Amino acid sequence: MDSSSQAAVARGRLGRVAVGVLLILVAGLAREAAAQPAKALAPIPGATLALMAAKGTTAAAPVLFRAYKKEAEIEVWKRAGSGRFVHVKTYPICRWSGQLGPKRKTGDRQTPEGFYTVAKSQMNPNSAYYLSFDVGYPNAYDRAHGYTGSAVMVHGVCSSMGCFAMTDAVAGELFAIARDALAGGQAAFQFQSFPFRMTAANLARHRTDPEYPFWRQLKEGSDRFEASGEELVTGVAAGRYVFAPSRDPQREREVAARRAEEDARIAGLVADGVAAVRTTYSDGGQHPFWAAFSARGGAVGMLSRPEALAYAGQEVVVIPARRAPVQVAEAVWSLWIARNSHHAPWRAPTFVPAYDAAPAPFAPLLTRYAQTLPTVVAATLAGQVPPAAPAPARAVEVLAQR
Repeated sequence: MDSSSQAAVARGRLGRVAVGVLLILVAGLAREAAAQPAKALAPIPGATLALMAAKGTTAAAPVLFRAYKKEAEIEVWKRAGSGRFVHVKTYPICRWSGQLGPKRKTGDRQTPEGFYTVAKSQMNPNSAYYLSFDVGYPNAYDRAHGYTGSAVMVHGVCSSMGCFAMTDAVAGELFAIARDALAGGQAAFQFQSFPFRMTAANLARHRTDPEYPFWRQLKEGSDRFEASGEELVTGVAAGRYVFAPSRDPQREREVAARRAEEDARIAGLVADGVAAVRTTYSDGGQHPFWAAFSARGGAVGMLSRPEALAYAGQEVVVIPARRAPVQVAEAVWSLWIARNSHHAPWRAPTFVPAYDAAPAPFAPLLTRYAQTLPTVVAATLAGQVPPAAPAPARAVEVLAQR
């Protein structure tokens, strides 16, 4: 056999080997593809569907997710027949990493905060972490600030390097809920991520944190969503989040009222002297449910940096709380001032009605409620009030009832 024939035979053998290898790879991929859809196509549990029905919504209705790092929870909201989003269910986060505050760069282990969008292309049925979807970090706000990073997921396996790590079962249910909403016609769903529940009390307590101005922006969006029940339409202007107004004037009025009330609550709490704190973490946190489950010997699978969880959520008091003044009823403190004074029988919550039958010597002194007690006390202590007549029956009756 000449050299050319030998080369042809060798090429033929190599070709058959290549084809064989290709067939093996294809078979392996086919087996993997057949295995993946089994979990990616698993139905939403019946109990969750029942919750949706009770709230006037369906599996195909638009969905929205809200995550809270400090509380380690993800909420599922669905659009109801009324057109408003309603809360359906809350899921415990098995692990998140980093500190409170936004993600700024690749490798910082920060779980992001902000308003994100998840399209169908971001759903990953072939995830190495059971099932997952990409939350959409970085968004326009993050890019405007030069933040870097990618592939921030909600996924199975209780291990986080900046992701929202759930157990496999929870990740599967969240995946199914998102999948059915997208299949129902929703082009993309919103993922809202917060450092903690955006209450006035939490904002007042964290008022000295360097992230406070950013968190006020997040609260503006949170308040808008909760007042209007509508998915937020977000943008970025001058490096901050901005939100489109509702098309419904009544809902927009509700938003304005909610924001004014919350701002007043924050200001009131600060004025009352609520403590200011910083919350620090060794490396993220975990929902108490999973912590207790693990402590009882329950298995959550691979758990990232379990030693860090012992130092999760440590609060450092930056400004101690001021002691609130003791509120004392007028009936009590007036007696403290002049225990044996003539006006004592009438110092009751029903102050004005009780004085309708006041003795004549008091009449010239009782002009306005705001001035009555100081004037009478001063007159009593100065000896300018005549001896007291017996208390009117009506005033005594009032005091007895108290």
